[in-house]
Amino acid sequence: MPRYAHGPEEDAGLDLHSTAAILLEPGKPALVPTGLAIEIPPGYEAQIRPRSGLALRHAITLPNAPATIDPGYRGEIQVILLNLGREPYQIHAGDRIAQMVISRYQRIEWEESDLAKSGRGAAGFGSSGR
Repeated sequence: MPRYAHGPEEDAGLDLHSTAAILLEPGKPALVPTGLAIEIPPGYEAQIRPRSGLALRHAITLPNAPATIDPGYRGEIQVILLNLGREPYQIHAGDRIAQMVISRYQRIEWEESDLAKSGRGAAGFGSSGR
């Protein structure tokens, strides 16, 4: 079961654990099973995020972070991990591999219209000068 490392009052993310031993080769994404299937209420999603310790110490990340688990999905949660390091990294069954945050989302209705003017306009990346 996913769990908070320091309790729900201190942690936003629940730790997800691998159920398999998988060797992560550098530069090759791998699908890592968690053995977990959940039912999320409508209006919520589960966001799967990298663990900062794996990223810092071993250059292990999620290439699609944050991944979204929709409320209608009922299959096993599997995490795509990518080794950005130079050496293979061994995942063992039971290892913490990612974090899961449950978040509320708002559905919207799209309406085509002319955009209101803004101070930024269409200025893109780096347009704030910082």
